[in-house]
Parts: sequence; structure tokens; C-alpha cells
Amino acid sequence: MNKIELLAPCGNIKKLKTALYFGADAVYFAGKDFGLRAYAGNFSHEEIERAIALCHNKNKKAYVTVNIFAQNKDFGPLGDYLAFLEDVKADGVIVSDAGVISFIKKRFPKLNIHLSTQANTINKYAVEFWKDIGVSRVVLARELSVDQIKEISDYVKGQIELEAFAHGAMCIAYSGRCLLSTYLTGRDSNRGECVQACRWEYRLTEVNRPEDQYLTLTQDSRGSYILNSKDLCTLPFLDKLMDAGVFCFKIEGRMKSEYYIAAVVNAYRKRLDDILNGKEYDPSLYEELNKVKHRYYTDGFYLNKQAEMCYNTSIPDNGYKFIALVLGYDEDKGAIVVEQRNRFRRGDTLEILSPSENHNRLLKAEHILDEDGNMVEDCKLVQQKLYIKSELKLNENDILRKRRD
Repeated sequence: MNKIELLAPCGNIKKLKTALYFGADAVYFAGKDFGLRAYAGNFSHEEIERAIALCHNKNKKAYVTVNIFAQNKDFGPLGDYLAFLEDVKADGVIVSDAGVISFIKKRFPKLNIHLSTQANTINKYAVEFWKDIGVSRVVLARELSVDQIKEISDYVKGQIELEAFAHGAMCIAYSGRCLLSTYLTGRDSNRGECVQACRWEYRLTEVNRPEDQYLTLTQDSRGSYILNSKDLCTLPFLDKLMDAGVFCFKIEGRMKSEYYIAAVVNAYRKRLDDILNGKEYDPSLYEELNKVKHRYYTDGFYLNKQAEMCYNTSIPDNGYKFIALVLGYDEDKGAIVVEQRNRFRRGDTLEILSPSENHNRLLKAEHILDEDGNMVEDCKLVQQKLYIKSELKLNENDILRKRRD
């Protein structure tokens, strides 16, 4: 069996480096066109080539999303784009459209095809069908249970890789096929322009009542959230998904922050390693996931608890702030070199986010200097380079965070 894969999102090169540093085996991203996250940073051709080279230099993989539902007019520029991806040796393309798959098989046979979750594959015969026409991996629909995945895996007997979403925001529509954004704003979610209208707040009215009389559905003081889904979290039962035959565990979030990617990838990396090494589940890893901006968590469809998937609020919870990115350690100054991201002050206690043994250690910022050697009391200039005196030698790309007041 191939190595179990942890797949992380990245909306730009910085996020890609963060994902790799914190333990992702592979990353996925989009170019400027043909992906379903038009408002993520996304990658130019030059950045795609650079990103793939960075991954390959670290023996990691890079997958590119090409998962729009294509129209006839798309295939001219799409052909040029796919030729480029084949030339720069992308490890796979994530595709949802049957026409695009046929187009790739005929003209770009060196590209591995991963079937997007948008294709809503929910049975073993569909997986077999995609295998037979040359798809190398199926990203399973999120509507499947662990038992259903196991049945699919037993049927295909390892002849095609199975990928499943492990963590992150979930679209309320079936396999992400939503028309709400298009209907309300003219921005087509199936062509990468979703405005996440399901996350807006709504009230219901009844046709025979006065227009200003709303039906009572309030779940808290801010209103009722009838369309939204909680965020998916599989960390506590990741072993069940692995036993069911999932090869690749996918984290959602190409529009998320560097800090989000660092914390989530770090937690899932540690959990997967613990499973592979026969260790018991460590509940403290779940607490790591509570330190990022998120909505309440759900098991999704995996454990047959669909009734627990809706929100009781649309306001994300975020207990910690991303304070600074570590750039390295200055031996001469005896100080950690950081790039400021959020305001902090001298005397604050900061927590370390790291894939190393320094993870979750505390650092008191008693002595902070700027590049000119001046003492800094209030660190409020975004991306300012600072030196925090400490004997603790942190590594480049470690992160400092702080509990919100």
C-alpha cells in the first residue's frame, strides 16, 4: 500500500510553504482560471511552475484544480493550460467535468486525473466506471458514511485511490452543486465565483402574513441560520476512515490564512502519525483545532449524524490570534526573529505553533527590539521585523500566537 497522504490547500506560495513545513504530503491549488475558487489568490503560470518545483524538491506532490463545469468556449484556452501543466509535471489535475476528462485522456495522457467531489461519486459502480476510463483517484462525495466508503473500497480492491475530505467548511448543497450564488448575485459557484450566500442570515415569512411579520425560527439573538453547515472535523475518528480504505485525507481551505493552514495541518499530521505508529488518540490535538477561526464542528455524514450538521450561529469562533511568523534565530542577538502579523505588547505571553518539540511551549516577550536596536513596547506595525530576546531557538516558519482577550 502506498503511503497515506495528507493533502493541504494553498491559495498562494506562502501558504504552500506553510503547508509543507507543517507536514502536508501534498498540496492543491488553482491557476488563475478553470478552478472553483476565483477569489483565492491563485497562481500564475510562473508561480505554478515554482510551486511544483518546491514540492518535488521536498519529495512532495502538487495537484492543480481544473474543476469548473466547462462550456464549449473554454476548451481552446483549456488545451493550452493543460499542455502547460503536463510540461511542468503537475502530479495530478482535479477535474469534475466528463468532457474535460475525455479531453485530457485524448490529448494529455501523461496527466493523472483526480475526480473532484463535485462529480458526487457515491457508489462502488461509479468508482469502477471512473477507474475503467482512466481516472487514477476519486475524491468521494461528502454524503457518504464510513461504512459506505468501506464497501466501495472492498469492491475496487485498491485499483483506484480513494480521497475523502477530512476537515473544513462544507457547502450546504449536494456535493457542492449550488445555484444560490448565481441566482442572488449572478456569480456562478460552478465556475469558481461563489459568494457563499448560504452563510448570509435569513428569515422566513409566510405568504398570508404581513410582510414585516417573520416566522419564529431564532436560535440565538442574531437570527436563524437555516442554510448553513457546520465545519467538518474527522480528527477523532480518522482511524475509522483509514480502515475504511481512504488513501488521501483532504483539508478544505484555499482561502484560509497561513495560520489556519499551519494549525490544522499540524494537528492532522500528528494524528495520522500517531495512528500509523499505533498510538492512542490524543484529545489535545482536537484543542489545537479550536485555536483557529472556525464554526462549530460536525462529523458530517461519516457517522450518520446528519441532524447535527446545521449551525446554531453563523459567527465563526476564533480563540487565538496569529501574532508573528518566525523568520529564524539570530545567534549574535540571542533573539528570535519574527515578522509581526497582529498587535502584541512587551510582556505578553505567546504560544508556539510548530511541528517540532517546541509546539505549545510558552514564550514571554519581555525584550523586543526593532531592526535599529530600539526597544519596542507596542508592536502594532504589520509585517514589521522584530527581535524577541530568548534562549529558545525557534525555526523558520514556526508561528507565535496569543489567546484572545
